Amino acid sequence: MTPSLYLETSIIGYLTIRPSPNLITASNAVITENWWTTRRQNFVIYISEIVLEEVARGDQEIASKRLELLDELPLLQINQTVEELANAFLTQSNLPPKASDDALHIALATVYKVDYLLTWNCKHIANAQIQKKLSQISQKFGYELTTICTPYELMGD
Repeated sequence: MTPSLYLETSIIGYLTIRPSPNLITASNAVITENWWTTRRQNFVIYISEIVLEEVARGDQEIASKRLELLDELPLLQINQTVEELANAFLTQSNLPPKASDDALHIALATVYKVDYLLTWNCKHIANAQIQKKLSQISQKFGYELTTICTPYELMGD
């Protein structure tokens, strides 16, 4: 069975980023492009309305490119269960209140039992200290926290 993947907004951002003199940013962009061209076909990829809203922000020319990359990807719907889990993530973990969209991304992938959540957001999402608490909260709700990783971690063999 083909593994499933929730594509968080930062991935699309790196696919359309302008060249950067910052070595980490430039490296992440190259890794993301490599993943996109060589590995994405190995996954059933999902997004959400939150991803569409986030990529539509900013420079309209780049936003259009970001939206085009997401064209035809299936959407996971936000429902009461997703909202309740996201709220628990915000109130019972070390996620800050400003990370409400991040909590929704994680809750969507977890509730829909998506195998992986792909992100470059290492501050609030791909953060080991935060994930430990999110895993405990997920278990209280009867879910297993989705595997959260960066493209580098999903490059395969």
